Amino acid sequence: MTEIREAPPGAHRMTQAQRRAVFAGAIGNAVEWVDWAVYSTFASVFGSQFFPSGNETAALLSTLVVFAVGFLMRPLGAAVLGSYGDRHGRKKAMTLTIGLMAGAALVIAVCPSYSKIGITAPLVLLLARLVQGFSAGGEFGTSSAFLVESAAPGRRAFAGSWQQVSVGAGTLIASLLGTILTSTLDSVALQTWGWRIAFAVGGLLGLVGLWLRVSVHETESFTNVAPERRRNPLKSMLRDHPRAALRVAGITIAGTLTYYLWVSYLPSYAHVTTGIPLKTALLANTIGLAVFLVLLPFGGLLSDRIGRKPTLLAFAIGFAVLGWPLLTLLSNGFWSVFFVELVGLVLIVGYSANCAVVMAEQFPPEVRTTGIALPYALAVAIFGGTAPYVTTWMSTSGHRDLVWVYVVAAALIGVLVYATMPETKGKELQ
Repeated sequence: MTEIREAPPGAHRMTQAQRRAVFAGAIGNAVEWVDWAVYSTFASVFGSQFFPSGNETAALLSTLVVFAVGFLMRPLGAAVLGSYGDRHGRKKAMTLTIGLMAGAALVIAVCPSYSKIGITAPLVLLLARLVQGFSAGGEFGTSSAFLVESAAPGRRAFAGSWQQVSVGAGTLIASLLGTILTSTLDSVALQTWGWRIAFAVGGLLGLVGLWLRVSVHETESFTNVAPERRRNPLKSMLRDHPRAALRVAGITIAGTLTYYLWVSYLPSYAHVTTGIPLKTALLANTIGLAVFLVLLPFGGLLSDRIGRKPTLLAFAIGFAVLGWPLLTLLSNGFWSVFFVELVGLVLIVGYSANCAVVMAEQFPPEVRTTGIALPYALAVAIFGGTAPYVTTWMSTSGHRDLVWVYVVAAALIGVLVYATMPETKGKELQ
C-alpha cells in the first residue's frame, strides 16, 4: 500500500473549485450509467425481440447471458482505459468512456428485431453490450480517482460518495423510464418499440455528459506526477502494489453482488419469481433508490468522521444477518417489495459511500486509476455480472429458497476483508 501521511488539521473544507469539479464529475457519471442501467431495467421486456420467440424464460435467460458477457469486457476496459487515465489524464479517459457507452446505447435503440434480421440481431446486441462493458470497465476507476483527487483531504469519502450517487442517479433515471413506459404503454407496444425509447434517451443524454466532461480541469494529483512515472501503470501496479490490488477485489465482492441484485435486478427478479406486475416492482425500486441517493452523501460524511472500516462492516454484517429474512419476505405485494428494497439499500449505503475512496486510498497517483479499475472490474465481472443470471436460474429451477445462501456467503467474505484491512480515514494521499 502507498505511504500515507496525516492530513493537516482543518483540511475538511471544500473550495468552490473543488465543489464544482465534484459536481461536474458526478453529473457526467450519472449520464453514463443511465445507458448501462437501461439494459437490466428492460431485460424482461425486450428479450423476445432479439431471440427466437416461444419461450419467455429462455429469452430472458439469453438476454441475461448477454448482460453477463458485457461484464466480461470490464476487466479489459479497466486495464486499457485505466492505464490510459494514468498516462494521459482522468479527464481524457472519462471523455472516451462516455462516448463509447452512449454510442452503443443508440445502436441498441435502432437495431432491428430477430424476426427481421435473424441471428444478426443478437449479434449486434452482443457487440453493443461488449462495447458498453469495455467503457464501464474504465469508468469506475477514472471517475473515482477524479472525484477523490478533487476533494479536500478530510472530505474524500464525501466526494467519493458522489461517484455512487451518480451511479444510483443513472439507475434511478432508468427505473423512472421503466415506470413511465410500463405505465403508459400496453404490453405489445412496450415489447415491440417502447423499450427503444429508453435506450434512445440514454444515448442522447450522453451528449450532455460529454459536454460536462470536456469542461472540467485535470486534477493536481495527476498533473504533479512526473511523465516518466506514468510510462507503464499496469505493470507498475501489478509489480509494486499486488496486495492493494487484491484488497480492492476483496472489498468489491459483497458490495457488487448485493448492489446489482438490489439496485439493478430486484424488480425483474420479483416480477419473475412472485408474479408481481413489473410496473409495481419498478415503482418500489424507484422510491427505494431515491432514499438511497439521499443517504449516500451522509454515509460519506459518516465515513470521514468514524472511519472506512466501521461503515463497511455495518453493511456486510447487516446482509449476513438479514439476507435470509429479506429474500424470504419477498412476495407479490408492493409493500413487501418496497420493504425488502429499502432495508437492503440502506445497508448498501455502507459500501457504496466508501468504495471509491477506500480503493483510491490504496494507491499512489501514477497507478491509481488502473489500481482501482482492474481488480474492481475483475470482481464485478465474476460476482456482479453473473448475479442476475444465477438468481434467475435458481428461482426458475426450483431453488428460490437458496438464493439467500448466495447473498450471505458474499457478505461473510466482506466481513473478513473489512475486518482485516488497514484503516485509511484521516490520512493524506501520497
